[in-house]
Amino acid sequence: MDVTDQRLLALLKKDGRASVTNLAGELGVSRVTVQSRLDRMKRDGTIRRFTVEMGRVGFDDLIHAIMMIEVKGAQSVSVIRQLRRMAEIVDLHTTNGVWDLVARIETVSLPDFDRVLRQVREVQGVTGSETSLLLDRARG
Repeated sequence: MDVTDQRLLALLKKDGRASVTNLAGELGVSRVTVQSRLDRMKRDGTIRRFTVEMGRVGFDDLIHAIMMIEVKGAQSVSVIRQLRRMAEIVDLHTTNGVWDLVARIETVSLPDFDRVLRQVREVQGVTGSETSLLLDRARG
């Protein structure tokens, strides 16, 4: 990763919706250069996804859940790679104990939530899961 790649990533962190034309202007390179760098970074996993980060205004409108996932040992790398491609999985951690992974899920509706649960359970190598909806922040 060279300086241009680093600057490109910095610009995308500020505005993930910036056009290729605007990014090229900011970097002083051609649109083709920006597009080829974006394609390469998506392909090699440097950029996993483009997403919308919501502020507090819409936060409580989302469905939030924690999913504990059991993985067949030899397939953990493949499972992690597939789960990271799911936009609704906003955080993914390895862990110890009975469960191998902990995923934090955010969806906009219960039907979307149901779809994500099915997709996770259908991933080759996932052998079990347990999911808890997060209802309200505990205040004390």
